Amino acid sequence: MGALQITLGVVGVAVSIVAWIMFGTGVYRMVRIIRLGQPDATRNGPFGPRITTLIKEFAAHTRMNKFRHVGPWHWLVMWGFLIGSLSWFEAYGETFDPHFHWPIIGNWSIWLLLTELLGLGTVLGGLALALIRQRNHPRRADRQSRFAGSNFKQAYFVEAVVIVEGLGILGVKAFKISSGIEDPALWTSFVTKPLGEILPASTVAVTITALVKLLSGMIWLYVVGRTLTMGVAWHRFSAFFNIYFKREDDGGTALGALKPMMSGGKPLDFEEADPEKDVFGAGQVEDFSWKGWLDFSTCTECGRCQSQCPAWNTGKPLSPKLVITQLRDHAYAKAPYLLAGGKKDVTGEEVGLTGDNPYAGIDVLALAEADRALVGDDGGVIDPDVLWSCTTCGACVEQCPVDIEHVDHIVDMRRYQVMIESNFPTELNGMFKNLENKGNPWGQNAKDRMAWADDLDFEVPVFDGELGDTEYLFWVGCAGAFEDRAKKTTRAVAELLHIAGVKYTVLGPEESCTGDPARRAGNEFLFQMLAQQNVEVLNSVFEDREPGNRKIVATCAHCFNTLANEYPDLGGQFEVVHHTQLLNRLVREKRLVPVAPIADDVTYHDPCYLGRHNKVYEAPRELVGASGAQFREMPRHGDRSMCCGAGGARMWMEEKIGKRINVERVDEALGTAPSKIATGCPFCRVMLTDGVTARQNDGKASEKVEVVDVSQLLLSAVKRRPQPEPAPGTESLPATESDPLEADAATDKVPTGTSLPTEDK
Repeated sequence: MGALQITLGVVGVAVSIVAWIMFGTGVYRMVRIIRLGQPDATRNGPFGPRITTLIKEFAAHTRMNKFRHVGPWHWLVMWGFLIGSLSWFEAYGETFDPHFHWPIIGNWSIWLLLTELLGLGTVLGGLALALIRQRNHPRRADRQSRFAGSNFKQAYFVEAVVIVEGLGILGVKAFKISSGIEDPALWTSFVTKPLGEILPASTVAVTITALVKLLSGMIWLYVVGRTLTMGVAWHRFSAFFNIYFKREDDGGTALGALKPMMSGGKPLDFEEADPEKDVFGAGQVEDFSWKGWLDFSTCTECGRCQSQCPAWNTGKPLSPKLVITQLRDHAYAKAPYLLAGGKKDVTGEEVGLTGDNPYAGIDVLALAEADRALVGDDGGVIDPDVLWSCTTCGACVEQCPVDIEHVDHIVDMRRYQVMIESNFPTELNGMFKNLENKGNPWGQNAKDRMAWADDLDFEVPVFDGELGDTEYLFWVGCAGAFEDRAKKTTRAVAELLHIAGVKYTVLGPEESCTGDPARRAGNEFLFQMLAQQNVEVLNSVFEDREPGNRKIVATCAHCFNTLANEYPDLGGQFEVVHHTQLLNRLVREKRLVPVAPIADDVTYHDPCYLGRHNKVYEAPRELVGASGAQFREMPRHGDRSMCCGAGGARMWMEEKIGKRINVERVDEALGTAPSKIATGCPFCRVMLTDGVTARQNDGKASEKVEVVDVSQLLLSAVKRRPQPEPAPGTESLPATESDPLEADAATDKVPTGTSLPTEDK
C-alpha cells in the first residue's frame, strides 16, 4: 500500500461520507414528504401475495417486458445495479490495495463470471437505453415520442453513471489480470482476460480505475440525494415499495373498479360526511393518499403511459406522464409549507399556521406553491382541459412498469371539482340531471325500457316477483334499452338466448343506470345513490338465491364492470358475465350452432372496460371465428387496444381539441380493409359508427362498411334465413335489399387507416 493508494483511498472515503450523508438525508426527507399524504390502510397486506407479486414483477420484469425490445436491456441494467453493488463496494478496498478482493467469494470462478456478465450487461444495457431514448427523441417524432416532456438531462446522467459503473467493473478486473494479480479461466473472463493481455501491467491503474468506479457511484448518490424529484433515479429504490403497495394485492392492475372515495383512510360515508373535515376527492395535493405521493415519486418518465394514451395520440393536452410529474413537482415544492403545519380550508383560508408571523422560516417558493390551485386554467397545477380529456381507458395503468395508478388520481381530482367546486364541463349538467331524475343518461322514461322488444316474434320475460327456474337476469342497460344502435345488440342477444333455451328474465322499468358515467365523471354521490338503489332491487330479485347462484348477463361493458367489480363494495354480490362470454360458452356447448357462416372480413375492437379493465379478450374473438367471418386484427389490440373515446363520461362531452378519438380508431380499423367492424360494447358501437359515418362522408371509407356487435355476427350464422331463388341461368347473389348481416359485402382493396407509431415512440 503506497502513498498514492492511501491518498486515493482517503479521497474515496471522504467523498463517500459526504455522498452517503446527502443520500441518507434525501431518503429521510422523501419518507417524511410521502407521509404527508392521507392514510390508506388498505395497502398493508396480505404480505404473501404482495411479496410474491413484487418478486415476480422485478425478477422476471413482467411489466417492463410489455415493451419487449426495451425490457431485456433494462433487466441487465437492473441486475447490474443490484448485484453489481457488491463489486462497487469492493472498490473501497481496491483503492487502498490493488490486490484486495472479497474474502471467500473473491476467487470463486462463479463470482468472476458473474462480475464479467454484470459489467458487460450494464454497459450494453446502458448504451441500448440511451440509444433508444435518442432514436425516439421528440425532436425527431414530435408528439409521437413517448419521451416528449421527459427530463433528458437527468436520464442521460443516470445512463452515463450506469455505463461508467459497468466500465469500472470490467476495467478493474482487466487491470488486475494485466498486472498478474489475477489469472482467471477464460470462460469466467471472456472479455477482460483478452483485454488484460493488451493492457500494461500497472497496479496504479487498478487503484485509479477502482476510484473512478467508486466516485461515479458517489456522485450519483450525492446528486439524487439533493434532487428528490429525479424519478428516473429514485425509482431504483421506490419502485420496490410502489409495486408491493399496489392497489390490488393479488397482483392485478388498478383497473376495473375505481378506488373508493376515501377520507382519513376509510371509505367516505356520505350520510356522516362533513365537507369541512372530510376529504372529498383531491382538491389539494395533500388530499392524495401517501400511496399517491409514492406514485408521484416513483415515475421514471419513461412515457409508456403517454405512448398508449388515446388523448395524447389525438392532439389533446393530456399526458398521463406529465400529470404525474406535475403533481410530483408541485407536491415536493409545497412540502416545506405542509411540513411546517400549513393547511388551508375549502375557501382557501389559512387554518394550519397561526401567530403574528405564521409563515416565518418557510421558503417563499413553498408559499407560492401553497397558493396554487390543484386544478385551474389560471396557474393551476393541472389544466381543466387535461383533467377532462381522460377517457379512463386504463391504457396508462396497464403499461406502467412501476404500477402507478393514474386513473384513480385523475378521478379523485374530478370528484373534488364536481362535488365541491361544481366546476365541470357544461355538457355533464344534463347527464347528471337525467341520471338523477330519470335513471338514465338520455332522460328517457322508465316505462319505455322494454320498447326494444316490441316486435320480436317471441316473448321476453319480465321479472314479476318470482325467478322460478330462471338462470340469468339479463341486464339490458340504458344504451341497450334506449339507443337505437344498441337496441340491435339487445335484440340479438335476447334472440340467441331464446334459441339456446336459456332461461332468463329482464327487469324492465325496474332497471336503472348502474352509475358508471356519474362515477367516472366524479359525481360519486350520484353514483352511490344509483348503485344503492340497484343493489336493493337486485338483492330483492335474488333474495332466495345463494350468492354463488345470482347470475347476471350484461351487454354493456361499463354495466358489466360496475356490476361485477363495484357493487360488491355496496353489498351486491353477483356472478356477472358479459354476453360474449355467455354466448361463447353456449357455442362450445353446442346449444348455439352456426349453420350459415357469414362471408365478411371482420376486425374486432376491444372495448376498454371489457378488455383492459376485465381481461376479456378471447371470447369475442372466438365468436367472430365461430360466425365464419375472416378475422383481421388491428395493430393496436388486446391490452394495447385504443379507446373509442366514450369512457370516463366522454360519451356526453364534446371533443373540441385535436382529432376525434373515434375517428382515429376507425382509421386504424379501416386499415385492415374490413367489411364489418365488430365490438362488444354499445358505447363503442356508437362512437365507431359515428367515426365510420364521418369517414364515409369524407370519401375515405366504403359505404358498405358497418359497425356491428359480435352477437349480431353470431345470430346471422346461427339463424339461417331463406334466400330468394335465383332466376334460371343466373348465379346466386345476395339481394341488394337483403339484410346487410346476410350479404357478402365487398371489402376495401386498399387500407385507409392512418399510419401508426412504433411501440417505442
